[in-house]
Amino acid sequence: MDTVLIAVDGSKGSLAAAEAFLQLFACMRPKKTVLLYVEKPEGLSLMDDMLGEPELSTLKEELQKSGYKEHLDARARRVLEHFATLLEKKGVQGLETVVRMGHPAEEILKEAQEKKAGLIVMGSRGRRLHNLFMGSVSREVANTAQVPVLIAR
Repeated sequence: MDTVLIAVDGSKGSLAAAEAFLQLFACMRPKKTVLLYVEKPEGLSLMDDMLGEPELSTLKEELQKSGYKEHLDARARRVLEHFATLLEKKGVQGLETVVRMGHPAEEILKEAQEKKAGLIVMGSRGRRLHNLFMGSVSREVANTAQVPVLIAR
């Protein structure tokens, strides 16, 4: 397997995903590991089904102009730096960090396809705790991905 995508959001599930990746690839690492953080504007979950690509694009443009986007970017950098450091200390090489904005499941799937990932690794639940067993993002990714998905708890 050449490329593995690890979706992180700073949650305990993300830590479980990183640990599962390290256990799974203890002996042989992939050539490239992509750490992905998806920025999601607060409140977007209420509008997920209502926003199409044109509306989301307009929202992204408006956020670029605001200070809120800087806040989102700073959080993304902190989370990615944390996980990159954790993985690099364990000998992971060929690490790439990526930040995308939008609906998390859709962006994870797009990134996996663009990077030709052979595996997606993610936590069972992110920061949204209202789903009891498996989060809606991990469920959507698992149900629609074209490659295997490892969901860590």
